[in-house]
Amino acid sequence: MAMDRADLELVMHIREHGSLAGAAGALGVVPSVVTKRLGALEARLGQRLFERTTRRLSVTTEGEAVCLHARALLDGFAALESELGERQNDLSGTVRLAATFGFGRRWLGPALAAFQQNHPALQIDLQLSEQLPDLGAEGYDGAIWLWAVQERRAADWVTRRVARNQRVLVASPDYLARRGMPASLDALAEHACLVVRENTEAVRGNARDALWTLRHARDGSTVHVPVRGPLSSNSGEMVRDWCLAGRGVMLRSLWDIGPQLASGELVRVLPQYAMTDADIHWVAPWRPKTPRRVRLLVDFLAEAFRGEPWKPSAAKAR
Repeated sequence: MAMDRADLELVMHIREHGSLAGAAGALGVVPSVVTKRLGALEARLGQRLFERTTRRLSVTTEGEAVCLHARALLDGFAALESELGERQNDLSGTVRLAATFGFGRRWLGPALAAFQQNHPALQIDLQLSEQLPDLGAEGYDGAIWLWAVQERRAADWVTRRVARNQRVLVASPDYLARRGMPASLDALAEHACLVVRENTEAVRGNARDALWTLRHARDGSTVHVPVRGPLSSNSGEMVRDWCLAGRGVMLRSLWDIGPQLASGELVRVLPQYAMTDADIHWVAPWRPKTPRRVRLLVDFLAEAFRGEPWKPSAAKAR
């Protein structure tokens, strides 16, 4: 009753193409060969895997069970062959990744180019998006994302933090010269606060209102601060530009504004507070074996971002 890899591939081709003729075309044989091979397999198993009539083909309950296990076994064969090949040669094949636009352009893109330069036989396909794709269904190896996967079964996903990051309050020197430096969180109510409304975030009250959740650096206490202002956008880059132009106070990730803080174009406001939910994560569908090229790439990114290169020098020294 033993099944080999060719049997598993035969069953999956029939299941995927919905006909013996379709499976024969995919396998490059005549339909009669598929008919004979399927009949011999069913005889060995003592189970009928597909019901065949002159008009249609359907999978039996036993056939569905075989297909379920066949996919996992075939994926395992492919992963093993890939790893063995990579051990003999330099990294090869394709790594397909997703990332958000801002971090992808500013930090991930250059890091990926450096990794690929070290492994010329490797291909990297980076897709930028503001919505996390269905990674498994769309054939991604994983994503570099700015928060861990939520509202999904943890057993279905692999996550790893590749870098720490935080969102901080900032404003331009020109704005602070005109409006004064806020002395407390309560004082933010008297200031124009620039709000990023990411994805489909619900508006609280009206388009001018938002709620910032901030943590104190020393005692770890969390405070929810209602803020409002005349300008908001779903584009973080637009809000950053408004802030640089002196239009208000902004809550923004350090990876996006590190250079402006270092140059003095932006100044920290209430530096003892920050939003700490913006770490950078590797997110991937669970699989029994991760290809070596993917593992080494994630390790490379974790090392490249370990020192938080977006932090201003003064902040690193503290």
